Amino acid sequence: MRAIQQSAWGEAETMALVEVEEPAPVFGEVLVRVMAAAVNPVDVFTRRGQAYNRVLDLPFINGWDVAGTVVKTGYGTTRFRPGDRVFGMPWFPRAAGCYAEYVTAPARHFARMPEGLSFTEAAALPLAGLTAWQMLTEVAAVAPGQRILVAGAAGGVGHLAVQIAKARGAHVTGTASAAKHAFVRGLGADEVIDHTTTEVSAAARDMDVVVQMFGGEAGLKALECLRPGGVLVSGQAAWTPGLHERADELGVRAAAYLVDPDGAGLDALAGLVTEGWLKVHVDAVFPLAEAAEAHDLVGSGRTKGKVVLAVGEMD
Repeated sequence: MRAIQQSAWGEAETMALVEVEEPAPVFGEVLVRVMAAAVNPVDVFTRRGQAYNRVLDLPFINGWDVAGTVVKTGYGTTRFRPGDRVFGMPWFPRAAGCYAEYVTAPARHFARMPEGLSFTEAAALPLAGLTAWQMLTEVAAVAPGQRILVAGAAGGVGHLAVQIAKARGAHVTGTASAAKHAFVRGLGADEVIDHTTTEVSAAARDMDVVVQMFGGEAGLKALECLRPGGVLVSGQAAWTPGLHERADELGVRAAAYLVDPDGAGLDALAGLVTEGWLKVHVDAVFPLAEAAEAHDLVGSGRTKGKVVLAVGEMD
């Protein structure tokens, strides 16, 4: 099968289109013919050797977001049958190898694609969608009427977090550059702050929850947006020294978070799509052979929503 593989950590040029052996499913797994695979910021950081490389081996096939068709099931697998259209985030943060024509993973790392969703859209949903879903529902337990701040509301996680928080009855404020304000408002945000011209910690106060995918000083400043007892759910806590100590000083809580593969969560996201609460925005689509160009675009930080690789025939 064709796959995008790298034999060294580094820039996008380290990735190459190669032929590798097709995987086979073992007990409880499915073999999925990949139609589309999304590119996430974590893919870029991993490629550079800046993320989860300590649990990964070279040569490495990147990617954790995938949509496709079940080809074969391993012994004991009852969740799916050959021909089922599925989407998922297998194995994260261990190697999943989604920039390839076939992947294998436990059946419960996938869910059935909701009706009306294309392979491209379905591939864009799992990692960012599960991140937003788990942050808001499992960690923060967002309830109707709460005030939620979504930092980076036009991004992959952010644009889905805005919609999920609104579906749960929250009042949502998002941050984005001025050029993206109309997009964020179109997602349902009640207020939008231009983080390039405004001090967010001064403009957004008394929040019950802050969803934050940035680390460093931005993570520390986000704590100042919370009411006493509020919670910051951070996807970059490991890159924010002093986060928990500063939270204690302010009388708020900081929760470090890493997304998990979760078939039940994927089912919940599919339900929101079907009910009309959730729409994934795909900003650009590249063929598999142009994965390096896709990485450059994602790494630029100029996208809205998600970037996707088209892998198979979209029948």
